[in-house]
Amino acid sequence: MQHIRFFRDLTIEDVSSVGGKNASLGEMFSRLTPEGIQVPDGFAVTAAAYWHFIDANGLRDKLRNLLEKLDRLQFANLKETGAQARWLLLEATLPPDLAEAIRQAYRQLAGNDRDVSFAVRSSATAEDLPNASFAGQHESYLNVQGEEAVLKAVQRCFASLFTDRAIKYREDNGFDHMK
Repeated sequence: MQHIRFFRDLTIEDVSSVGGKNASLGEMFSRLTPEGIQVPDGFAVTAAAYWHFIDANGLRDKLRNLLEKLDRLQFANLKETGAQARWLLLEATLPPDLAEAIRQAYRQLAGNDRDVSFAVRSSATAEDLPNASFAGQHESYLNVQGEEAVLKAVQRCFASLFTDRAIKYREDNGFDHMK
């Protein structure tokens, strides 16, 4: 299972494994860097890594059961449902192999620069489909410094899949919460 993919190894064909933003950044990096245009390198945490996190913490059924109780007519319990889903992910623990893969990728990019900062952004695998736009529904964190801060931001991005607006958008547009 590949948890991390560097931008230099990504193309637009990788949307299903790393999301639209990451695939586009990979495409820009590989096409523009040889032309002398400086595109910062980075890495993506894969969709497989997300599911590894979910399964390592036994969250798949808990999330499914929680979302089955969502009031789909009036969404009266949307705020509570979203908060509970986010809490489940934020209280979970990144599996050691995933955390180490992120740390290694961080070190490879940061080198000896202790002042380097990262943007940690969500990149949904369905966000750039012709019939979908998840713009603004998932969280982004800017100027993130340090390995532990990056790990926490990754986990917060995972949890942001369950913001109230993301849940509602998936409901309104027929997207399965568990895919």
